[in-house]
Amino acid sequence: MNKFVSLAILVAGLIILYFGWQERESAAGQISEAITGQPTDNAMWFLIVGAVLTIIGIGGVLTGLKNKS
Repeated sequence: MNKFVSLAILVAGLIILYFGWQERESAAGQISEAITGQPTDNAMWFLIVGAVLTIIGIGGVLTGLKNKS
């Protein structure tokens, strides 16, 4: 995978993780979590997708660096 594509995936993953965290910590998210005992569906999807993209991006960047050497 191209190093620049991997870096873009990594950045996108971190941004999505940030939005997921903000969704989870919002007032509506806190109220929903207090009532149901779990985060909102949107927050969970943002956190899951963000984590997956971040892991893929890190793997691609590390692989790109290893292949360049």
